[in-house]
Amino acid sequence: MKIGPNEILRFFLELFAFFSLGFWGVAVWPFPLNVVVGIAAPVVAIILWALFLSPRAVIRIDLYGQAVVELLIFAAAALAWLHLGQPIIATVFAVVAVASGVVRGRKQLA
Repeated sequence: MKIGPNEILRFFLELFAFFSLGFWGVAVWPFPLNVVVGIAAPVVAIILWALFLSPRAVIRIDLYGQAVVELLIFAAAALAWLHLGQPIIATVFAVVAVASGVVRGRKQLA
């Protein structure tokens, strides 16, 4: 598999999504829950990514299923930023993630 600029961008988008979910969990919830949600939210996203989207995915699904799982994770991260009162970060992240996903999808379908 050739690693190009879009794959590098997608890697950083994944990391930012996981960070966003953890930050949201810690920043929004009160003390006892912020630790639980701050750890659980990114862990659930990482497990979904490992099961369905990683290069060595445990469960192989078609391209459209992968797009749905990826969209759910990235949408959750964007919604987390909206919930934190950061609409610009949410919008920029969502636009870049969608553009990167479209480029990846077109490359895989070609």
